Amino acid sequence: MFDNNVFLENTCKNIEEASKITGFELKTNITYYRGIPLSMVNDIRVEVDGEKVPRENILCSVDEVDWFTLDEMETVTSYKWEYGEPLSVRVRQDGGLSKGTHQVALDVIVRTAYIPVPLAGRKVRTVEIA
Repeated sequence: MFDNNVFLENTCKNIEEASKITGFELKTNITYYRGIPLSMVNDIRVEVDGEKVPRENILCSVDEVDWFTLDEMETVTSYKWEYGEPLSVRVRQDGGLSKGTHQVALDVIVRTAYIPVPLAGRKVRTVEIA
């Protein structure tokens, strides 16, 4: 239902730290009509060119200051992901994405207070890394 909110266009880029590319990042909006605490994010999945990124390599942030693994997010109630505010999804991967074209898929699954099943959204984009 909210698939168009997932994986915002033109947000996929490599991340450089201390003159070294340490991974890549993309942004997503929530797959719900209101905000939720990070503890209600059921799962985030990333796939690049048909290969799934290991869960432990994924970090998320609502403010790009404090980053949480998906396991840590299960207990994070003090940070809220608001509707219309993008969540940054970072993948730790030495060298990031190689130059060229990639098919990147992002799945966002969230729980809500009064809907008994998680809400899921998926978006696949072709991205160009320069």
